Amino acid sequence: METGERAVIRKAGLVGFWTSASRVLGLTRDVLMAGYFGTSLWMSSFVVAFTVPNLFRRFFGEGALSAALVPVLVETRHKDGERAAWSLAFRVFALAAIILCAVVVLGWILCAVLLHIGMESPRTTIVLQLLQIMLPYAVFICLAALFMAALNSYGVFGIPAAMPCVLNVTWIAALVLLVPRAAGPAEGIRLVAWAVVAAGILQAALQVPSMWRRGFRVQGGLALDEPVFRVVRLTVPAALGMAITQVNVVVDRLLATLIAAWAPAALYYSERLIYLPLGIIATALSTVLLPAYSHQVARAEERDARETLLLSMRTMLFLMIPAATGLCVVARPIIEMIYQWRAFTPESTWLTARALRFYAPGLVVFGLNKALVPAFYARQDTRTPVRLGMRAVGLNIAFNIFFVLSLPLYFKHAGIALGTVLSESAFMIMLSHRLTREVGGIDWAVLRRSAFRIMTAAAGMALLIFLMQDSLHAFIVRLGITGKSAQLAYALGLVVGGVTAYLVLAFLLRVPELASLRQAWRSPRAGR
Repeated sequence: METGERAVIRKAGLVGFWTSASRVLGLTRDVLMAGYFGTSLWMSSFVVAFTVPNLFRRFFGEGALSAALVPVLVETRHKDGERAAWSLAFRVFALAAIILCAVVVLGWILCAVLLHIGMESPRTTIVLQLLQIMLPYAVFICLAALFMAALNSYGVFGIPAAMPCVLNVTWIAALVLLVPRAAGPAEGIRLVAWAVVAAGILQAALQVPSMWRRGFRVQGGLALDEPVFRVVRLTVPAALGMAITQVNVVVDRLLATLIAAWAPAALYYSERLIYLPLGIIATALSTVLLPAYSHQVARAEERDARETLLLSMRTMLFLMIPAATGLCVVARPIIEMIYQWRAFTPESTWLTARALRFYAPGLVVFGLNKALVPAFYARQDTRTPVRLGMRAVGLNIAFNIFFVLSLPLYFKHAGIALGTVLSESAFMIMLSHRLTREVGGIDWAVLRRSAFRIMTAAAGMALLIFLMQDSLHAFIVRLGITGKSAQLAYALGLVVGGVTAYLVLAFLLRVPELASLRQAWRSPRAGR
């Protein structure tokens, strides 16, 4: 398996491609859901019911299982060979399936009891009925996450990264082919719920052939030996770490509801724009980094591991600093282009843009944390990020309460965004300090020099965007373009101009990360 600079960047690009495709499909799915169900009782009930199985995906499927399984699999493969590694993987798969099936059965029983005793609220009844349908999704999505982790440990990223697209494609197919033929919204929403379960089955099943080609076989017996328990011990704190992130989200939403009716929505829409580059770039890179770190640590190649960490942080800065700068400068045009129509008024755009400008700097620290945390996981240390994360949660709550109480009304929701960024920044500093103390030898001076050049190029990009706004607007008016087409042309014109300016300035300033990315894409394709 390649773990060098070019391979890491190429494989991150492959994951980023599939993540981007999933985001586009997800947007299409949401548009169709809005068209068929709007904000009806059926849609609200579906959202509430889907939250329960989706929490399993958030707690386990988005990093916790990979963080636990990948390092142990890699270590077992290096010490005991391929057969032992796949035997361990099977035992983990089987144990997870048994536990999750038991949870689903208990959930079914609980829903049945609540429905039997009679729930007065129609919404509660619909939620319970939909939950009974979708609970099995938790089993299949967690198994799919385990299969992804096993394939990632072999350097296989394309097939696992494409699995979220399977969910969206299946969902869209149900909306296009089945829902229009349904007898009404009640039947239609149930068809969507069944489509979610089918998508979970497909996400797990489609990865089995790739594992089979690499030596996976169904093993006899379920021996709960020390390696299995080590995976369990690593999974629990990693899942708790994911839960900490969800606590932050819940706290932010609860505080926003105390501000005004529009505040939670403005925060939600701005968060979605932040998560787009974060999900495509940072999540893609962190997915590739964990196996790379794990192989280097297993081979006692600490120097290579430190160089990989430094490369990942420099790459993250090169991509995230201009993204954060661009979102700050063109927040309003981007929001107008994407969201502003019908109920989403110019006032909604203004409120969302204010929150986005405060959220945008967080892209840098969110991205760096995505590079730092796998360095702990590769050393089978899932507890340190959790302990430091709990401190960050406390800071987030304190900052948010302070800003909500002290800022003017129309800045309070932006203060919540700022509080989140500040607490994540503190988390990044704590992670960096702890990693330097435990690993040592990380050349932070190289990172500072790269950051200075990148920020200089990003500042030049921001200045160009500011200068071209009036002339671009006038040019669009002269062409006679109006309405949504004008918003689209204006926002995309600013984005294209900004990206071009940034790349040119990065080239002139000899930013080394630009050369690294160019070399990576010129090399033979990595990842499958």
